[in-house]
Amino acid sequence: MSVCVLGGVNLDHVAQVADLPRPGETVASRSLAQFPGGKGANQAVAAARLGAQVRLLGAVGQDGAGDFMLDFLTGAGVDVNGVRREADAPTGQAFITVDETARNMIVVAAGANALYGAEAARAADLGGAGVILTQFEATLAAIETIFTRPEAAGALKILNTAPALAEGARLLALADMLILNETELASFAGLAAEPADPETAIAAARGLARPGQTVLATLGAAGAVAVRGDEVFRVAGLRQRAVDTTGAGDCFCGALAASLDRGLALPDAMAFANAAAALSVTRAGAAASMPTAVEVAALLATA
Repeated sequence: MSVCVLGGVNLDHVAQVADLPRPGETVASRSLAQFPGGKGANQAVAAARLGAQVRLLGAVGQDGAGDFMLDFLTGAGVDVNGVRREADAPTGQAFITVDETARNMIVVAAGANALYGAEAARAADLGGAGVILTQFEATLAAIETIFTRPEAAGALKILNTAPALAEGARLLALADMLILNETELASFAGLAAEPADPETAIAAARGLARPGQTVLATLGAAGAVAVRGDEVFRVAGLRQRAVDTTGAGDCFCGALAASLDRGLALPDAMAFANAAAALSVTRAGAAASMPTAVEVAALLATA
């Protein structure tokens, strides 16, 4: 089997600061670096580094940033034949500010990503994927088209609801599995605030789930929970010294997809993905921070 990822491909510009700026405030950066990123690219790299056969669907510009991203993805073992080169838009860019506690603020300019719509999705080769993973950095038209193609009928369709787009609510029912963080869960479940504890998250996930659908909530340091029918699954957080949390959610999604594709049961896949995400925050960057299967296994052995 294999994993097909649809989503954003960006070049990330990461500035390190002492404290995140308040509205109207200017702060000095301690360092500035460029990293490969974009939720589609991040999730594809996470799955590939963990041993999955991965095909990425998306778009980059015909520019240096696009060359850089395709070279990086190919080097990470991702099949990029499904990534289009667009002449009418630049490669997507993300501008990320990270403070001393590893919190971040992110502004994304979609660029070529916004041109990957229904027509491109209809023409895309899904590669016989057993798992299809996407997020809201892909266009809604592309997500809907991919999920409703006849070739996707036998695949496990996973939708990561990041970022939390209100207009994306209509697509939630098309997925076999939803992956949401606390903010997204509150948004789509209609909560007044983010869930304060796992029990609140479980109740919200249960209220959001459609019949036959799995809803999984990532809770940061508190781990993750999932509901599937009457079943509830939990995994505790793993404490690691955080350097940069950018891409941790993408790492979890890619690792979960890779684990489910190779036949792991959901509780085991959640534990594996949780450990992978914990390792990713110990390194700078998004796609560049994704761990290998050997590293994840070593952490799980000591947990």
